[in-house]
Amino acid sequence: MGRLDGKVCIITGGTTGIGLGTVEVFAKEGATVIVAARREAEGQALAARLGPKVSFARIDVTEEADWTRLIADTVKAHGRIDCLFNNAGVPGPQGGIEGIDMAHYERCFAGLCRSVVLGMKHVAPVMKRQRAGSIINNGSVAASRAGLSSSMIYSMAKAAVVHITTCVAMELGEHNVRVNSISPGGIVTGIFGKAFGIDPKAADRTAETVEKALATVQPIPRAGRPEDIAHAAVFLASDESSFINGHDLVVDGGAVGGRMWTMQQEGLKAMGAALRAAAG
Repeated sequence: MGRLDGKVCIITGGTTGIGLGTVEVFAKEGATVIVAARREAEGQALAARLGPKVSFARIDVTEEADWTRLIADTVKAHGRIDCLFNNAGVPGPQGGIEGIDMAHYERCFAGLCRSVVLGMKHVAPVMKRQRAGSIINNGSVAASRAGLSSSMIYSMAKAAVVHITTCVAMELGEHNVRVNSISPGGIVTGIFGKAFGIDPKAADRTAETVEKALATVQPIPRAGRPEDIAHAAVFLASDESSFINGHDLVVDGGAVGGRMWTMQQEGLKAMGAALRAAAG
């Protein structure tokens, strides 16, 4: 038996990166999965590859009409919605506060925050009627630490996502609907290339470069992978987490824990040597 047997799950941004990895793991765990994304060719191919319990629904997560249709179609087809993973995301504008392009700022907040609000708004009535459900929002370690994203606007938007997760958890928890977030650290996906202006399809081919760059930035000596987030999402979608609500689950190999041990020890040695030299 799979950990998600019998559960109907919507995963946004499910054709690439973390979303793709999560679709694959959810399907393996027995879920009925609706891949909600913009890339129709990739989505249809993914559904065909994973079998009849996986389907594709084209959606722009920033458009409310698309959410209305997606939720209604899912309930009509399956009778319920057990999990919504608000995973879809976009990179944010780089640069300092003085040079922020406000049009890009608005697109970033729409893709990262408005989309999450819309998803929760439209799935909440369904889950409240069921008296059951799990909403998972994709946050980021950049939500709580400066300097962990190439964009301060991305960090700001993710901080909003993590906080609104807590706020909505307090409301919907009274109806036995759980709302939690996952905050990934450095995960090997195309979003890094996209942040530098690389075409999305080409950015997806930069994984090897990204993996090497991320392998040494946290105590666990490897880069994070989409399946690391997917397995965390399985836990939050399953009944195993039925008493977890309003929580931000950080999956980052220990990156936000503080200064890395070896770096600290080398710094202490250098400081000690300098102090001894100064003392004569």
